Amino acid sequence: MKKTYDLTEEDTKTIRNAMAQKENKKFYKRLLAVVLRGEGKSNKEVSEITGYHKKRVGQLVSIYRNEGLAVLAIDGRKGGNHRNMTEAEASEFLGEFKAEAEKGKIPTVNEIAIAYDKATGKERKSKSTVYSFLHTQGWRLVVPQKQHPQKASEAEIEASKKLKSNMKENCQNIQTTPA
Repeated sequence: MKKTYDLTEEDTKTIRNAMAQKENKKFYKRLLAVVLRGEGKSNKEVSEITGYHKKRVGQLVSIYRNEGLAVLAIDGRKGGNHRNMTEAEASEFLGEFKAEAEKGKIPTVNEIAIAYDKATGKERKSKSTVYSFLHTQGWRLVVPQKQHPQKASEAEIEASKKLKSNMKENCQNIQTTPA
């Protein structure tokens, strides 16, 4: 029975010719892993040369044997850059909000989201898009607190009021008594 990693000389030549075209570095690396394995190197040796995990080397050889060279050329990853604006456009877009903020007006996410929709020509489904956009631009969420973080307890406030009223009474008594 033929081993799954055995390649014929014709397979090796086909792969080497495809490698010579060097369309894509990732494609080249996958082909290199397959051809080295076909030439008799172990998965561990191929792994050390290519940087793939030894299990991935076996997977690549299996993909080639079962589905052919064309499938190795397909990069199944999805893109990671889903930005709607370039860095320059983003800084220009946020410039007007920054100018307003410097004058003392605090821009809200709703205002920015509406302007963002107009600028990109897309209607966002949630505010998380805008929050993510602002985060990448170095903006942070500032929400006013409902009360001062070091606010005294109600008991302390009442005690302070009593103390103030007692002090006022004492001051009035001192001023009204004849000397």
